[in-house]
Amino acid sequence: MNEIAPSELKKMIEENANIQIIDIRDDYVFEDFNLGGTNIPLENVINNKAKFENDKKTVFICNSGKRSSAIVRTLTVKHQLPNIYSLKGGIEAYVEECL
Repeated sequence: MNEIAPSELKKMIEENANIQIIDIRDDYVFEDFNLGGTNIPLENVINNKAKFENDKKTVFICNSGKRSSAIVRTLTVKHQLPNIYSLKGGIEAYVEECL
């Protein structure tokens, strides 16, 4: 499973690294707090694969990391998408460790 630690993501954001963040939480949750990136609710991810930038490390984010881990597994196994990661522990872990 491809996961990225909250501290690693924070460093990449601060350094303006060549990454793409896709937040799979519902719109209203994304609007309340987010790390930037693109909001594509989970139920729309598969239909929006064309928005993924395969030349960048793509990090999927949800609240706890469970749904983002599941979508990363699906995209890796069924759709052979490269260079995709789940934020370990999700937004909750990021807030606890990095803010």
